[in-house]
Amino acid sequence: MSASSNERVLVVPAAEFDRLGRFQGFHVDGDRYLAALLRPENTAFRPRSEVEDDPSLKQIIPYVVLRAGDEVFCYTRGGSQGEARLHRKRSLGVGGHVDEADAEGRCGFEAYDTAMRRELAEEVDIQGPGVLRLAGLINDDSTPVGSVHLGVVHIYDLDRPLVTARELGLADCGFTPIAELSAARGDFETWSQFCIDELLRQA
Repeated sequence: MSASSNERVLVVPAAEFDRLGRFQGFHVDGDRYLAALLRPENTAFRPRSEVEDDPSLKQIIPYVVLRAGDEVFCYTRGGSQGEARLHRKRSLGVGGHVDEADAEGRCGFEAYDTAMRRELAEEVDIQGPGVLRLAGLINDDSTPVGSVHLGVVHIYDLDRPLVTARELGLADCGFTPIAELSAARGDFETWSQFCIDELLRQA
C-alpha cells in the first residue's frame, strides 16, 4: 500500500506490549497478544507521519504469507510500497497498515481484519481457494523500522500457486520452493527472515 501524508494508522502502546511480554523475532502465541492489544481501550489512530519514529507506539501490520504446498509467494519491494526504508528488499509478506478508513468508527479486531483483507485484495489476485490462519507475531527492535511496527503473521494455504500482483510495487514476484529460501535469506527484509526460519523449522 502506498503511503499518504495524512494517513491515520492503528497503533497500540508499546507499554502494553511490554506488559504482555516483549520478545525479539517470531512468537507463536498470536491469539493471546492480539486479544489484549486490540481491545478498544488500547488502540488509537494517529497520523502516520507522527508515529514512524516513535517507539512508544507500535503500528500493527497484517503480514500474510501465501503458501501453496512446499512453495511460498515472494516479491521485491518497489517504489510504490509505503515503507521507503524497505525498498529493494525481498519479502514474503503481503499486507500493510490498518488505516482509519478501514475502521468505520471502530477500533479493534474487526477493523484489523477488514484492513488485512483489503490489503490482500489490493495487492494480489488470488486465483483459487485457500485457508487463512493466524500463525503468530513478529517483533524486531534491532532496526528503526522494526522498533515502531508489530507484524501479525498469517499463513494463507492455497490449493494452487496461482497468484499475480495487482501493484507495481510487488516486483519480480512468484512462488519459490521453501527449501531454496535459506540460501537467499540475506536478500529478504528482517520480518521475512524470521518467517523463513519458522517455515524451514516446520518443514
